[in-house]
Amino acid sequence: MPVQMQLSRIIISEINDQQIIYLRELEGERQFPIMIGLFEATSIDRRVKSIRAPRPLTHDLIVTLVDQLGGELDSVVITELVDHTYYAELRIRLDGEITSIDARPSDAIAVAVTCDPPLPIFVSEEVLEEAKSQ
Repeated sequence: MPVQMQLSRIIISEINDQQIIYLRELEGERQFPIMIGLFEATSIDRRVKSIRAPRPLTHDLIVTLVDQLGGELDSVVITELVDHTYYAELRIRLDGEITSIDARPSDAIAVAVTCDPPLPIFVSEEVLEEAKSQ
């Protein structure tokens, strides 16, 4: 059963290529970091701080595309951790059915925080256990 998490921290470093976001359990104590790229970290940070770009950015485009095509963004699920790489799905409701789209967690979380209200973020119990041991 996936566990609902929330974005708890964003660390942006100008001297490192990898940035870090932390997800924390919504109703618990567990948390873990995910290393992401600068573009995705900046996009997430802008949304959290309610800074709007003058023109749509990539994650804005994804949200608008899904909406214009009649879908509804539902949630993000981080499904796997394989060789230090996290895998995620962006879940979209279309015609009453949920469709899961493979996505990098950073992109999926950026889409989640772009939505108003933000999409729920879930992490599989297996990923939480594996992340704890790393």
